[in-house]
Amino acid sequence: MPQHTPDLPPELRPLAEMPLLKRLAARFFGHGLTRLRAQHRFSWLHGQADGFRSGHEAGVEYGYREGKADGIEEGRQVLLIRDFRSDEHRAPGIDDSLFDDWRLPLSADLKKRVKADVARLLPAHAQPSSAQWKMIFSDTPSTSVIAGAGAGKSTSLVLRILLLTHYLGFELSSMTVVTFTRESRKDFVNKLMQILNLWGQPLGLQEAQAVVRTFHSRILPMVRSLPGLERLQAFENLNARTGHGDDEGDSNPFELRINDTQRQQLNACYHHLYASHPRFRELIAPLARHALQLKELERDHPDVQKRVAVTELAAKRDEDLCDVIEDLWLRAGAWPIKGIAPNRQTVEINGAQFHCHGYIAALDAWVVLGFDPREDARMVRPGAKLTVRAEAAVKRTLFQAFCRKPLIWLDNYDSSRRVASSLAGDATAGPGFDYKVKGELASAPLLDSFVMAAGFIENLGLDVPHAVGQMSFAQDDPDRLFFEALSIYWKALEDHLLDQSPPIMTYNRMFSLFGENTPENLKLLGDGLLRPMSHLMIDEFQDVSPQIVSWIRASLREIRSRGPAMHVGRGAQHSSLLCVGDDWQSIYGWRGSSPKYFMEFTKEFPSPGTTRVMLGENYRSHQHIIDAAEHIVKSAPAISGKKAKASGSAKALVPVSVRERDDVALAQQLVTHYENGETVLMLYRKSSDKLLIQEHIQSVISAESSLPPTARRLKQLTFHSAKGLQADAVFLLGDCQHLTRSPYKNQVYRMAGLGKDADAEPYDNAQRDEVLRLAYVGITRAVSHCYWYVEGQEAGVNAHKASDRVARDKPFFDDQRAITKG
Repeated sequence: MPQHTPDLPPELRPLAEMPLLKRLAARFFGHGLTRLRAQHRFSWLHGQADGFRSGHEAGVEYGYREGKADGIEEGRQVLLIRDFRSDEHRAPGIDDSLFDDWRLPLSADLKKRVKADVARLLPAHAQPSSAQWKMIFSDTPSTSVIAGAGAGKSTSLVLRILLLTHYLGFELSSMTVVTFTRESRKDFVNKLMQILNLWGQPLGLQEAQAVVRTFHSRILPMVRSLPGLERLQAFENLNARTGHGDDEGDSNPFELRINDTQRQQLNACYHHLYASHPRFRELIAPLARHALQLKELERDHPDVQKRVAVTELAAKRDEDLCDVIEDLWLRAGAWPIKGIAPNRQTVEINGAQFHCHGYIAALDAWVVLGFDPREDARMVRPGAKLTVRAEAAVKRTLFQAFCRKPLIWLDNYDSSRRVASSLAGDATAGPGFDYKVKGELASAPLLDSFVMAAGFIENLGLDVPHAVGQMSFAQDDPDRLFFEALSIYWKALEDHLLDQSPPIMTYNRMFSLFGENTPENLKLLGDGLLRPMSHLMIDEFQDVSPQIVSWIRASLREIRSRGPAMHVGRGAQHSSLLCVGDDWQSIYGWRGSSPKYFMEFTKEFPSPGTTRVMLGENYRSHQHIIDAAEHIVKSAPAISGKKAKASGSAKALVPVSVRERDDVALAQQLVTHYENGETVLMLYRKSSDKLLIQEHIQSVISAESSLPPTARRLKQLTFHSAKGLQADAVFLLGDCQHLTRSPYKNQVYRMAGLGKDADAEPYDNAQRDEVLRLAYVGITRAVSHCYWYVEGQEAGVNAHKASDRVARDKPFFDDQRAITKG
């Protein structure tokens, strides 16, 4: 059926619908007529119809093609304008915050009610300042409180707990307040019980102790929850009388004195390792020879110059001197020593002949016996002008300067017994010699030195064998052998302790088990062990170590990851961290702590919101004491904006008195203050100084001994032990100075990421700042009077000392020294 051409005029449709042959004939005849210039209407009409159809088809094709192109282009432009999608591939960001984004629900009415209750129930002197209220009412997940000396932080912390429990309904079981020492814990527990009782919320002693903890007492139950470690003991608490239950973990993280029970474990591990590990045995011999070897003296040393002139005279009397000293050692039962052949051998010193007393084949070293200090210092040989003690001292000096043989000088009977036990292979004894690591102030028994070095490395959050593997020392440096031996020994000791029944572990090992390097271990803990860490309040945060920071961060991350299910049916939700400290009082860097984590709080503890509080009021000291202490420490890096202001009752402004060392004058001044009824605190840098002063203050010591402890007004402590204490009059004996360089501590400090970039001595530089902070702590113990007695010094001597910061042109110093540097 023919198809109608669309839109064709009616008069043309019959022509368009003609059969094909008729249309072709019409065209032919039409063409002829056209040539004859004649016209045939139907043919014309047919041609018109055919042209119309052809034109229409061409037009439709052209129009469709052009319209489509225009439409696509127009459509493409619309898409480009409206499509903002990027071809770049971007992954979702990482939420590294330790906390949920939440705030404490503190309305204006609630704050008003809390303030009214505090005003009604606490005395006037205990009313918080505006800065303290800011700390108490902090509503962010994390809070950093910079609290200088005497800032009244403990009352503010207790009121913070009161706010959370009494007013907001948080359970005490969701909180932990961390203090660093038993003493500070005891004080805080008492204050917490007193204040909660005033609010009608009586708290028993055990309940309060469950909230106020040391770090150690919080980590111990976590480890004991692991299979097979239910009865685990802490190495640091062996043989320690610390009560029962969780009190077993109540110890100072910066104190480790090795007792007999601990030493038995150290020695047992040592002897097993010495017998079974060839390389360890190879390392001990040169360490022993180095440690026992008489230390050299330079030939231009004053003692050498003074005694070299009597070399020949000393050589003539040497054999008689040997007889006398050997008799003393025989009488004391300290000679002969098993393992030391008692063969006298001559040694040439500057052409003169002297004698040794024996020889140790195992160490290839000669032995000389010294004069034991417990013998009578006035003892004289028949016909001699010098005492036996003086003659022995001359001989020792000459040997130190001119003897190049491997030589061991035994100074006292105790050292002989240690050497004898070691040489005899006594399993209850240690290696039998002391060792001094470069940078330490004194030598210590080898295993004690192992414990101290390993403790420092682990406090920095490092693994001992791994850290040792990254160290480097000179070929002839004995510390290279020491640290290789430490690496072997420490791994063996940890295995040895775990093999005991019940098993034993160091606290550092416990913290590392639940640190950021092993977050999967935290997933093994039940909610009940983690819940007390939910709302964590830490005092003295400037003394925290990297190891403990890692544990805190890992615990907070795990709490957050468990989500709301952990807090179902409880008033306390989410988690929070409030840290109180003073970077100017950070004085435990020598044990591995660092103020970095407090100074860079927001970086180290990422949070959706952080409140920073500056407690600048000092309720203890008058302004001269505050200004003097701050002047000493101001050159050390510190949190910006710190300046304390004396508050409370007005006191007379007495400058800090700086004087040259005079023990008699110090004692007289101390007695005067004591007899006036004042409290007195004497702080010393060396324990020997305490004994020297006691000779001059016997009247005070006698009076104190008859009083109960709570009534005593004199305390004698080291600078480090005095934190948190105060007295009307404070006496500082000795300077605060950095005396050594520690190559190994500089290396591990860098490994731990402490110190400035490209600093070759980050630990030593940190210690130069720390001695200034130590002086600050000492001075700020004083309420009214501070006296600082330092050793005299000649001008031009270069030493880094805190007393160099004393300024004579400042009204808060009274510098009475004859020579003052700077």
